[in-house]
Amino acid sequence: MQKVFGFLFFILMSIHSKGADMSQGADNFYQSDKVTIEKVSFNNQYQMRVVGNLFMPKSADRSKPHPAIIVGHPMGAVKEQSANLYATKMAELGFITLSLDLPFWGESEGHPRNAVSPDMYSEAFSAAVDFLGTRDYTDRDRIGVIGICGSGSFAISAAKIDPRLKAIATVSMYNMGAANRHALNKSLTLEQRKDIIAKAAEQRYVEFDGGKTEYTSGTVHELTHETHPIQREFFDFYRTPRGEFTPASSSRDLTTHPTFSSNTKFMNFYPFNDIETISPRPMLFISGDKAHSKEFSEDAYRLAGEPKELYWVEGAGHVDLYDRTQLIPWEKLEQFFSRNL
Repeated sequence: MQKVFGFLFFILMSIHSKGADMSQGADNFYQSDKVTIEKVSFNNQYQMRVVGNLFMPKSADRSKPHPAIIVGHPMGAVKEQSANLYATKMAELGFITLSLDLPFWGESEGHPRNAVSPDMYSEAFSAAVDFLGTRDYTDRDRIGVIGICGSGSFAISAAKIDPRLKAIATVSMYNMGAANRHALNKSLTLEQRKDIIAKAAEQRYVEFDGGKTEYTSGTVHELTHETHPIQREFFDFYRTPRGEFTPASSSRDLTTHPTFSSNTKFMNFYPFNDIETISPRPMLFISGDKAHSKEFSEDAYRLAGEPKELYWVEGAGHVDLYDRTQLIPWEKLEQFFSRNL
């Protein structure tokens, strides 16, 4: 009987790996006939090319300035995963929007590919403000940002030293610093952290001598009996037709996986330090009340200055808010940016 159960389990896992849970309006690759899309690129302050998609309502008069929103993708993803969806939907609501590939990912420059650099990630948001703020169709005094997952922490990091970002919203935010220092629910011990740091430092020798690059974390590529529920959640988005996308600069085996030797840069990343200095610019933290990552939105809300709001999406998990259009609170986002931009 046990053998039969095991065989059936793997049959079911095989079927699942080819399909996807498209419930609650999952529509990562949503397109709209109400907006135009234009590929754009611009340099950051360090003369690295950042690539994005510019979305504009077809009804918009390009000769007049409009409010604009920058949208950042989840950590390890690319703009075609979640960011384009948010940018499209917000453009339908009347905003100029710009989805980005963060440096070292997607179509943006940066080598080695998949490298971790929190400062460069945050700089990309300021570079996007440089770009938008010099367009005739954008009001430079009305530029906001939506940061999804890890980009929530990068957007906050940018906003602390860039007052041109007038309104900051995060969705399913991950504090990438805390997540790497302590893991979820502070489950990583100091000794375990030191071990990771030591191994990453040794890997630098390997890569300096021209050896093979090692990658870490990210989403698994196969499901087994032992696969953790959180990994299953990410798998259903990143490894199925629901959200899978492989940029030309990468391969399927490397999507979502940062380089191991650079990932320790997150250990020195403290995006919530001095978050209160963003005030009086408004902040909105959106999270599913079932999200495994909700501790990060709670921490940010507790530390942020006024005005601020923590908005719970009932019944939603972390990845649900990447693309489940029936769960994502579009009306809340519209109200927040309409009021503050």
